[in-house]
Amino acid sequence: MKVYVPSPLASYTQEATTVEATGSTVGELLDDLDRRYPGIRFRIVSEQDRIRRHIRIFVNLEEVRSLTAPLRPADELMIVGALSGG
Repeated sequence: MKVYVPSPLASYTQEATTVEATGSTVGELLDDLDRRYPGIRFRIVSEQDRIRRHIRIFVNLEEVRSLTAPLRPADELMIVGALSGG
């Protein structure tokens, strides 16, 4: 399935902002991404196995907050990093 990667994480994907990955849940998809692009999962998921507070994940433009959220092969997943600063 198509995965949209935010620019701050593109260094893990050889600067690609759209990549392919597979999985029947968000967690499985992130595991597949990490196999393909080592280190990216740690930037998205905390040591407690939760989506980091500054990361939002959307499946078909609908936000999901659980790694167990189901996915279908035709879904599109978008990873968004919150911006901060002043």
